[in-house]
Amino acid sequence: MMTKDEIYSKVKLAFVTVLEHDNFALTDSTTADDVDGWESITHMMIISEIEKIFSIKFKLMDLMNMNNIGDLYNTIVSEL
Repeated sequence: MMTKDEIYSKVKLAFVTVLEHDNFALTDSTTADDVDGWESITHMMIISEIEKIFSIKFKLMDLMNMNNIGDLYNTIVSEL
């Protein structure tokens, strides 16, 4: 089982890969409003990158219920 820090580090890698900058901090309460370039188009690219990194597939309902990075983290943990 990965630690929360390890998961966050991989999630951050997905964001950096897609957004091409690391000028942000990821916390449980981080939302798209807090990260430059995190918009609807890049959101799907980030989700896809996270699925690739963790070898998981998010369910549509899970994606619709994600409001922040904490929700994303909990969903990743439930899929691992």
